[in-house]
Amino acid sequence: MIIIGVVLIAAVAGAYFLYNSSQTPANRNTAAGNKNSNRTVNSAAAPLGANPPNMLGSPTASVTVEEFADFQCPACSAVHPTMKEIQSTYGNRIRFIFRNFPLAIPQHDKAYEAAVASEAVRMQDSTKFWDFQNKLYENQQAWSANPNYRQIWEGYVRDAGLDVEKFKADMAGSAAKKRVDEDIQRGRGLGVDSTPTLFVNGKNIPMDAINVANLRQVIDAEIQNAIKTQPAANSAPASNSAAN
Repeated sequence: MIIIGVVLIAAVAGAYFLYNSSQTPANRNTAAGNKNSNRTVNSAAAPLGANPPNMLGSPTASVTVEEFADFQCPACSAVHPTMKEIQSTYGNRIRFIFRNFPLAIPQHDKAYEAAVASEAVRMQDSTKFWDFQNKLYENQQAWSANPNYRQIWEGYVRDAGLDVEKFKADMAGSAAKKRVDEDIQRGRGLGVDSTPTLFVNGKNIPMDAINVANLRQVIDAEIQNAIKTQPAANSAPASNSAAN
């Protein structure tokens, strides 16, 4: 009886473990568990990513805000208005870069294609990329649940005044996919494993700190640091050639 009891307990425990292991939270926007925290990374040591990147602001700004996001990620959609407000507030005082980082998880079955679609739009008009991005986030639930999602995207392209047939051809081609893959490689090189992941001058901003008030504080501090170090860069010791 003791042996039978032990066997039954082991069987129940094993079934419980397998059941829990098979469950994935519906809103879990991570491929391997969120290891990101308040850390600083060496951005220059990671793969370059798609070049030129999807960028707003000034390429020479002292502050770089780099977002890794997934178009089918609910959390990315939720912080999208925050990103837009930061872009609007700082303009050319920052360099804002958006990186496609579609997660390879069942809940995001259309994420990679959405990223490729955004790059296909960019291939026609880089400024329209941002309009298409807005459409994808604002209508995320609608196209995510629709089996005819590609037709919905084609409608966005048509409304933007772009060539739908070229868009479809570019989606099927390799160039748009290559840009997405390069962004994914950069993200992995920086340790990105969840979306959205945000870096300000290489400093990872925790998910719960991605809000306008906190980001303004972080960005303002980076701008001030850049201003403080500028005079030092311009005050190199005078040449001794005149004394000689």
